[in-house]
Amino acid sequence: MRIIIVDDEPLARARLRAQVEDLGLGEIVGEAGNGNDAIRLAQSNKPDLVLLDIRMPGMDGIETAQHFMRLEPAPAVVFTTAYDEHALAAFDANAIDYLLKPIRSNRLRQALEKARRISDSQAESIEIIASSTCRTHISGTVHGDLSLVAIERVRYFHADQGCVEVVWDDGTMLIEESLRSLEGEFGERFIRVHRNSLVAVSHVTKLSRDSSGNHFVTLDGCDAERPVSRRLVAYVRSRLR
Repeated sequence: MRIIIVDDEPLARARLRAQVEDLGLGEIVGEAGNGNDAIRLAQSNKPDLVLLDIRMPGMDGIETAQHFMRLEPAPAVVFTTAYDEHALAAFDANAIDYLLKPIRSNRLRQALEKARRISDSQAESIEIIASSTCRTHISGTVHGDLSLVAIERVRYFHADQGCVEVVWDDGTMLIEESLRSLEGEFGERFIRVHRNSLVAVSHVTKLSRDSSGNHFVTLDGCDAERPVSRRLVAYVRSRLR
């Protein structure tokens, strides 16, 4: 069983590595100190299991686990943390186990044995349920690889033919999420300007009107203007003040 360890504390990673090696129930194929590095590591090393800390700076473990589910195959996850108030959120995310620090070797053994019993098809069917906090990144597959984009870089979301295009300062990708769910999650950062578009409020530089009375918003880092529907003009104007 191929395992990666993710924890922002080097000493915690070293201790967990030693415990796994002593138990002899898996092979450590990599370590990461944050969620972004963990996703890149999982993509290149294709682990069967990730021992994943929950509370980390930047992208936390719950969000990292959400992005893991876009990998093929998706690894199983065992959450590790010193904060037991996260237990419910971890199990809501369908982790196969939850280990409270300091991790006892007998509990780690139980978790590793449970992971070994999970078949490939079972591991791939684990569904990560979004936590109550907004994601810090959007993920999608680009040319077969998982791409992560920090939400503050995103200029707008555009829905078209069942997919949503994510446009940021120097790239685009398609994701299989609904515009409505994105609006619900990121409604403080993004504003609906059209039935098929959400734009980042912080990146809007101008609300303008052409000679025909049509309204548009201009976004920094984007060449094209985004149309604003007539029924939303007043709302958009009030959000931009």
